[in-house]
Amino acid sequence: MLFAGSYLYTMAAYQQFRPGTSTPPVTLNLIIMNVVVFLAQMTLDNSIGLTNKLMLYPVMFPEFKPYQIITHMFAHGGFGHIFFNMFGLWMFGKILETFWGAKRFLFFYLVCGLGAAICHMAVQYFRYTQAVDLFNAGQVERAQEIYAGLGPALGASGAVMGIFVAFAYLFPNTELYVMFIPVPVKAKWVVLVLIGIDLFGGFGTFKDNVAHWAHLGGALVGFLLVYYWNRNNRRRFY
Repeated sequence: MLFAGSYLYTMAAYQQFRPGTSTPPVTLNLIIMNVVVFLAQMTLDNSIGLTNKLMLYPVMFPEFKPYQIITHMFAHGGFGHIFFNMFGLWMFGKILETFWGAKRFLFFYLVCGLGAAICHMAVQYFRYTQAVDLFNAGQVERAQEIYAGLGPALGASGAVMGIFVAFAYLFPNTELYVMFIPVPVKAKWVVLVLIGIDLFGGFGTFKDNVAHWAHLGGALVGFLLVYYWNRNNRRRFY
């Protein structure tokens, strides 16, 4: 099982952009929706297996349903999983929503989540075809190893990764206090490290139950969107 876990264990040190203290409506309602779904998972998993219905299965699996492309973004695999995803959404999402407005932020969030899902599914399909080819070529053990790595994904991490990339693009010099690092680090360096971790995990052969390609898909879509929206903006970055 692949959980789209969150790496955003950060506290922002706002030096050049200070949003209001209240949480804007889209960010707040997204957090509420995720929490409500998580509570429903805990309540209904034993009876109807709700999490298995909501998570995103590879398209080759009989459990795959098209609606999972959306529902997986609102389901989580545990308290730590949802806590850090919602913390990242609250910390950076409220800044972007204040900066962009509610409609653009909601569009951005959903598109990043869809991009994460598409990237994850595409890589899973490629690996599945690779496993089939290896099996047909007689490399059964290697084929089984690749096939064993296929599995469902869930969580808001792809969308949150897109949010963090957009934040780092718009406010690259904002300093962040990252867990276990005693000095502040600029957002542009933090996001590059996170992308590097996901690239290493995505191309690596070890299993860590993290949907790295979903993170990378959300990051790529987030970058492309914020770059397109700011392509004619000559202002200085914050």
